[in-house]
Amino acid sequence: MGTYKIRVATGNYLLAGTFSSIAVTLVGSQEESEKKPLDNFGKDFTRGAVQDFKLKCQRWLGDVILVRLHKEPYSFYPSDSWYCSYVEVTSPHGQRYRFPCYQWVEGYRTLELREGKGQTVVDDTECPMLLQQRAEELKSRQERYRWKEYAPGLPHCLAEENIMNLESNDAYPFSKRASYLQRSANGQLKLRLKGFMTCNNSWAKLEDINKVISFQKTPITEYVQEHWKEDAFFGYQFLNGLHPLLIRKCIQIPENFPVTPDMVAPFLGEGTTLLHELELGNIFIVDYEILDGLPANTINGYLQYIAAPLCLLHLQPSGELVPIAIQLTQSPGPASPIFLPSDSEWDWLLAKTWVRNSDFLTQMLVSHLLSCHLLNEAFVLATLRHFPTCHPLFKLLLPHTHYTLYINTLGRNLLLKPGAAASKAFSLGVVGITELLAKALPCLTYSSLCCPDDIRERGVEAIPNYHYRDDCLKVWSAIESFVSGIVNHHYPSDAHVQADSELQAWAAEIFQQGFLGNEASGIPAFLPCISELIKYLTMWIYSCSARHASLNKGQYDFSSWMPNLPPSMRNPPAQSKGAASLESYLDTIPEVSTTALALYLLWLNTSEPGDTDFLGTYRNEHFTEEKPKQLFSDFQEQLAEISQEIQERNKSLALPYPYLDPKQISNSTSF
Repeated sequence: MGTYKIRVATGNYLLAGTFSSIAVTLVGSQEESEKKPLDNFGKDFTRGAVQDFKLKCQRWLGDVILVRLHKEPYSFYPSDSWYCSYVEVTSPHGQRYRFPCYQWVEGYRTLELREGKGQTVVDDTECPMLLQQRAEELKSRQERYRWKEYAPGLPHCLAEENIMNLESNDAYPFSKRASYLQRSANGQLKLRLKGFMTCNNSWAKLEDINKVISFQKTPITEYVQEHWKEDAFFGYQFLNGLHPLLIRKCIQIPENFPVTPDMVAPFLGEGTTLLHELELGNIFIVDYEILDGLPANTINGYLQYIAAPLCLLHLQPSGELVPIAIQLTQSPGPASPIFLPSDSEWDWLLAKTWVRNSDFLTQMLVSHLLSCHLLNEAFVLATLRHFPTCHPLFKLLLPHTHYTLYINTLGRNLLLKPGAAASKAFSLGVVGITELLAKALPCLTYSSLCCPDDIRERGVEAIPNYHYRDDCLKVWSAIESFVSGIVNHHYPSDAHVQADSELQAWAAEIFQQGFLGNEASGIPAFLPCISELIKYLTMWIYSCSARHASLNKGQYDFSSWMPNLPPSMRNPPAQSKGAASLESYLDTIPEVSTTALALYLLWLNTSEPGDTDFLGTYRNEHFTEEKPKQLFSDFQEQLAEISQEIQERNKSLALPYPYLDPKQISNSTSF
């Protein structure tokens, strides 16, 4: 006989408290207590409350291995939600147990909590009760989080189309939703009041475009507006702009891009040739073949146009990267001229603008939407379906799942449904976007998602002033070191990795549902050893945090001056030289209303709606062991050092590169 002390913490979120009756059952290794209502004098379980209760037991329970929380009706009060942070139990002998919860308990139900030590299924093999508990938890989750095919060829997603139907644990909290909606309404109202949203005319002057961004300027937007025409800035953006993942070293000029040495000789400098520069590794290429043949959108009653250009760039002795040849199609010939810096001002500028439009589409839809949002959703769903709360990898990965299901469900409504906002702003409509995503997924490789491998494969290890590369390798290394510590703490050998059936089911489901079983991708469907597990986990944590930040945070910065990254083009690519002018340029880039809508969407997408945990932040204590806590601390210190290094470097740059500063990297793909 003895008295157990029970401490229950209610979260500090808005509406986190409850009027429901809360009871508890303690499950020990020897006995199980009776169900005991938790009731002190006055109202219990208010927002932010940490309350102590006592439970008398007639028999010794043994080690407390489970806590059952029973949320039940009380008096006439309606059903509500309760956010439980944790439960602590102190036995009559002073043994203390902590049971993390950190979730909303909706309606009336019984919730079973495991003690905070990370346990794989192998660790529970000698306790049938715990094996049953984790199996029942996963069964419940798998019923709640179901897969569906949204469109052929796309990663499978959550079987829910309405964000209002998502449970509280998956949705933005009320304050975050309110902030997001307010920013949305304010931004749209400002543009409507100025008349931009309803004006379908071409811009009368380039300078007039400045009016649409006057409500939200930054030093970077002003720099872009000032330098967007410059060849050096055009090349710079492939390294440190919105899409720093596409450029690669050119070993040999492609057959469908018949650039001759004589064409580009004037732009290479004296005493060198195209062949020599190729041998030195100073020639780089970007290729937008993936856009070839896609159906274009119709905006405001007019057909838009899409190019699939190739662009050759030269790394000059000064360290500047400049374009030296652009072809706007994948099929060379008289109707597809190669544009050069020596062409007329407007021919060359229009050719570069076509490249920027292609870069906008591939960045927005392939590198960002597909590689970050849609594939990260597959990781999130598999994590929720195959790791119980006690699994160490669930504890590790949970902060990287926050709000992804919510923002992706919202995003599909904005981008992939008929009548979606994207169909009114981008030169690829819903049909074209879907085709592009289905075309891109089979081309996606494991190595392209692992930044050290990707940098090697693209041959850009030595190119100077590539701040994205330098920062991403530092952040990747920090994540890898942290993940290595967690994995080695919980997996003593490769055999333990292989024997973890929940882990292997997780990897297999991501391979099948996310990558559609494409073996050519190199994505593992089975993780055979500790080193492969570390790499795989590092890849996902990097993708949903740092990779997403590098592709998302700068969208408004580089797109706000619309000619730098136009979302659509209204005339076909030029089939000859000499016809371009300021007037034809203004008639090709988006008109006023399309510009306003696209910039509004980009501004909204990059506006952090609050309640964000940045990389290395773990506000909830899911791990209770000392070793993981120390690893968290070490990780945070390493990220702080990287942040300081980036900030110091940026002080000396004319255009800072802040997007991989850990202080700006969200833990998850959450907006």
